[in-house]
Amino acid sequence: MTWIKTIPLDEADEKLRRAMLDQRPFYPVEYSTPVHPTADGETSGIVASHSLIPDALFHAFATFGSLMSPDLPLERRHHEMIATMVSVTNRCHY
Repeated sequence: MTWIKTIPLDEADEKLRRAMLDQRPFYPVEYSTPVHPTADGETSGIVASHSLIPDALFHAFATFGSLMSPDLPLERRHHEMIATMVSVTNRCHY
């Protein structure tokens, strides 16, 4: 759970709703099932923590999704390994 103010999808205005929904197709299908869903089954804290700035939410998560693209020369496992090492280096549990 994030400690900052967040806006759940059911309370989002159109701009935030579009940002939340439009970034999802960039991710592999495995990402559609939350590992740590919220009590209401909505977006996890890392996405929700960006809900006050919809443009940043979309661009940050769409960028990461694009970097995980199967069209790139690395295999999925290599992308995941790089992402994991970046998180470990930054002491981030995501």
